[in-house]
Amino acid sequence: MDRVHLNPPPAADVAERADALSVAPLLNCLLREVAEPQPASGERLVYRLPGSGRLLRVLGERRPAEPEMYAAGGWQRVGHGELVKLVADELRRHTGLSNHELPAEMIDSRDTLAALLTARARATAPADLYLRSEQSLLTGHPYHPAPKARGGGPVAAWLPYAPEAHARFPLTLLGVREDTVVEEGDTRALDALGEAPPGYRLLPAHPWQLDLVGRELADAFADGRLVRLGTTGFDAWPTAAIRTLYAPERDLFLKFSLDVRITNDIRRLWRHDLLGLRRTDTATAAAFAALDGPAAWLGDRGYRTAEFAFEELAVLVRDGLRGSVLPGATLLLAAGLVEGFEGSPLPGAQDPVAWWEAYLAQVVPPALAAFEDHGVVLEAHLQNTLVAVDSDGIPVQALFRDAEGVKLLPDVSRAAGWERLVYCLVVNNLVEIAGALAARHPTLDPWPAVRHELTRHDLPEIPALLASPTLPGKTNLLLRWTGADGADARYLPLPNPLAG
Repeated sequence: MDRVHLNPPPAADVAERADALSVAPLLNCLLREVAEPQPASGERLVYRLPGSGRLLRVLGERRPAEPEMYAAGGWQRVGHGELVKLVADELRRHTGLSNHELPAEMIDSRDTLAALLTARARATAPADLYLRSEQSLLTGHPYHPAPKARGGGPVAAWLPYAPEAHARFPLTLLGVREDTVVEEGDTRALDALGEAPPGYRLLPAHPWQLDLVGRELADAFADGRLVRLGTTGFDAWPTAAIRTLYAPERDLFLKFSLDVRITNDIRRLWRHDLLGLRRTDTATAAAFAALDGPAAWLGDRGYRTAEFAFEELAVLVRDGLRGSVLPGATLLLAAGLVEGFEGSPLPGAQDPVAWWEAYLAQVVPPALAAFEDHGVVLEAHLQNTLVAVDSDGIPVQALFRDAEGVKLLPDVSRAAGWERLVYCLVVNNLVEIAGALAARHPTLDPWPAVRHELTRHDLPEIPALLASPTLPGKTNLLLRWTGADGADARYLPLPNPLAG
């Protein structure tokens, strides 16, 4: 059972910390996508908001804090609620469009953080370092305006399933009438989760998703197409992706639909993605099988669902960890290294240069080789990159996951695929790991090692990447404000540290 603390943090402390943690990603988006840099003011960076002409200054660059706006002849502190209003007003002026949903998501994200902070004070993090790293993402995406929004629902509806609150829970088991089952690939692991009555097949369900779509399934339960079969006798742990769960006893990952907007998308397993899954996963698995070195791909083996609720009840079976991780190594989520968690090897790295070179040597070559030799564009961002470390905390292996996010050439052009890879691998992954490492070791210059690693690979795009003054940065704030499809990535130029 989770340990209960007798003295939870005071509500005022929780509110203050939730505000501070929510301000940073919102400022990151505003300053990256809209604001215009101005001469600094002491220790603070100053920006002009072009829509209104107002001046905003912040403390710090990687995780900006303590925003102040110039008004009435002086600098006035701006809290999170005021910042939301300021951003909304600026975006209306900047784009000529209104959006009532996104400000509500920004507030929901902050309120979610407050609930998570309170819950974490009463919970014990998992003893297993891998699970701890997956459940460490309290602040989440550093360049999203509402990284922790949970759809605006009541806390009681989502908190029992929140990885950030160190949740674990049994899966709900359903029986689906055999003549309505749709499946593709290897789904045998699902049949081992329980026993279905004659004429039915077993289908696990995420209990939160079942609550969300329960009314839509009432007729199927009434006419016998669906039956309830209880729950599993073991717990599953929600990972950083929230809707992907890991069952350590079975060494099994299961990815579910979740009818909630998390960051940019409603997190359903969409029909078109499922129908293309086997092709994408097969191509990616073949690419990794041909690679030199220990890198591994956690394959999405197959899916099962019901034809009358194809997307709502879909479940995807993903490879477990046994047999994929090097013997004696400890697997960690790369995003957890940036966020920080007890037991992370990053703070204790005795030789940060050696650690960084080892990280690059494990993460960069597989992504580049998959692209150049096999036309596979990995979504190699921090949440899809797992790093195995040895007993000294040094990276010795990289694992990648999520066939749903993989693109194949020539389904996308080589130029578009390269841009996506550079964003995911360099901007979303290497820049963030480098920033976390440099924050602990201020004298470290991480970029010579990255340039050296990239020049080892004979891709025609690499010389241009190293010479370019800019890198592609995804515009999550403008994407959400303008109502663009979450998969419709739009990029703006960011300063390229590789060009130094």
